[in-house]
Amino acid sequence: MDRNRYFLIGMLLILIGIQFRMVESFVLNEQTTRVLAKVTNTKPVASSDMMSSLLMQVYPAPTKRIAPPRWIGLAMIAVGAVVSLHAIAIPRRN
Repeated sequence: MDRNRYFLIGMLLILIGIQFRMVESFVLNEQTTRVLAKVTNTKPVASSDMMSSLLMQVYPAPTKRIAPPRWIGLAMIAVGAVVSLHAIAIPRRN
């Protein structure tokens, strides 16, 4: 790979790490929550019976809140810094 690509990957990791440090939690939309429930084989969010459909008209759609641990942001920033510094150390092609 080229040194520019390493530098780009490092900068993206730093920026995503900063994003993870600034955000407290993510709220998934209804469709993503249902897909996550299917993939993880957990209890379905809402069934398709009549009572559920009536309640869905009154109450908002089910959503899932994901709170990432604080250390993930720092880890991404650290890895991004190492990759960026490695890109600077790679000699240029002539």
